[in-house]
Amino acid sequence: MEGKETERREYGIQRLDAIIRMWGLDNHAIVLTGGEDEQLTHKQVQRARSGRKLTLKMMQKVTRVLNVAAAKKVPSEQAGEFRPYLHRELFSYAKGYDEAWEDPNRKLYPATEK
Repeated sequence: MEGKETERREYGIQRLDAIIRMWGLDNHAIVLTGGEDEQLTHKQVQRARSGRKLTLKMMQKVTRVLNVAAAKKVPSEQAGEFRPYLHRELFSYAKGYDEAWEDPNRKLYPATEK
């Protein structure tokens, strides 16, 4: 049978998970960063990291909050070098995902996380 019943829902650990770890963040930090504006729950962040298929709107919300949280970790003298992430760079099931993509912010990761 075709259609929604056979649609894939689980995609395995996402690149988002590694990037969150490399920035020295965790689910709680992401939830706190979202605050009242983006209102993410711990469960939503965990689902995003573990590869549970999210809607485009939710992928974009998680990406926006990650960008704010990661940008806060960048030293002020390097703030202009931070390039915000796009959802297609973080989620393997997003349209336009590139397996060969390399994080342009790698040199900005906190020293203890490299």
